[in-house]
Amino acid sequence: MSSTTVVWIGVALAALIIVLTRLRLRGDAVAGRFPVSPALALAHFVSGILALALWAVYVVSSEDSFLGGALMGIVAIAAWWVTTLCGLLILMRWLPARGRHVTRAVTDSWSDGAGLSILAHGGMLVLVLGFTWAYLTAAV
Repeated sequence: MSSTTVVWIGVALAALIIVLTRLRLRGDAVAGRFPVSPALALAHFVSGILALALWAVYVVSSEDSFLGGALMGIVAIAAWWVTTLCGLLILMRWLPARGRHVTRAVTDSWSDGAGLSILAHGGMLVLVLGFTWAYLTAAV
């Protein structure tokens, strides 16, 4: 399997993570111990869509064009990292809390705990590390 094929599979998985996170965080009853800022959820979604678009254009464009140039790759990788950092901040809603007035973690119909969020945002971190490696080694 070529490195470009692996990158496209990663792009599809990243798109799934971005969209499912957006769907899971809509509404008032968001699972976790702490509420998630709507601004953080929006930043995750917008930077994710931007990263998807820029990365797809960068991967399909030729190296000698502006769209396939180094600047486009750097901007796309930066957008991926912003998306990942926002996702890891969203994941922090599951951190354990201590004290007398701590409320129990809220669950939803998606899962009974943080497992799905850990899988998604840990996976996104691995994907972005892979995208960064693919960019730095000119594998795509």
